[in-house]
Amino acid sequence: MSVQDLSLTTADGVCPAKLFAPDSAGGAPGKGIILYMDIFGPRQALSDMAERFVGEGYTVLVPDLFYRAGAYGPFDPRTAFQDPDSKAKMMEMKSGTTQAMTMADTATFIAALDEAGCGSKLGTVGYCMGGSRALNAAVAYPDRIGAAASFHGGDLASEAEDSPHRGAEQIKAKVYVGTANADKSFPPEQAARFASTFIEEGCDFTLESYPGMNHGWCVKDHSVYDEKGSERHWSRVLGLFGEYL
Repeated sequence: MSVQDLSLTTADGVCPAKLFAPDSAGGAPGKGIILYMDIFGPRQALSDMAERFVGEGYTVLVPDLFYRAGAYGPFDPRTAFQDPDSKAKMMEMKSGTTQAMTMADTATFIAALDEAGCGSKLGTVGYCMGGSRALNAAVAYPDRIGAAASFHGGDLASEAEDSPHRGAEQIKAKVYVGTANADKSFPPEQAARFASTFIEEGCDFTLESYPGMNHGWCVKDHSVYDEKGSERHWSRVLGLFGEYL
């Protein structure tokens, strides 16, 4: 496996990113994935997840979506929301990084995977705030995103104009959404709206609840990490990408 630190030039500046890739694709186009971070930013836990994808043959880009904010963190997911200053900083960066910004940046992310020799159909996966961005990538780039997955993603069918469900008619990708059993960021009324909209638009999607899980259960450095639930998530996302990429 190789790991490269990249500096990706966007319309708003330079986005740091890490590119994780198998040592050799055997001359064939690689299978590329964009991993959209949670609110705590790029860190070892996300690198470990990228490395697991690489072990399955994927090339993975993990960009820093908060690059416009300058230097920040690192944040410890177990304690960051308990500290008023770090909580305020994270929420400020999240609100200051709009879906439109991330979708514009995604053109650069796709170009980086093209440069790495990946095939034309790419996958996206996002956690927490990254979940909606992974789905909106399928809205914004329907001819490039073949599969999109969200885990404990919030506001997937909210009243906001940039809520992913509003772009369902544009999506050509297979969509998978894994939700915590009780998650204030994606309550039952949003789940119902999401499902009804995607059915109405004829989208190929799966919406699955994980009983007993809490928001953030997939990522190992979260206080609510659940190994059994996380392994179930790995089974689903690897199955998704294996079939649709």
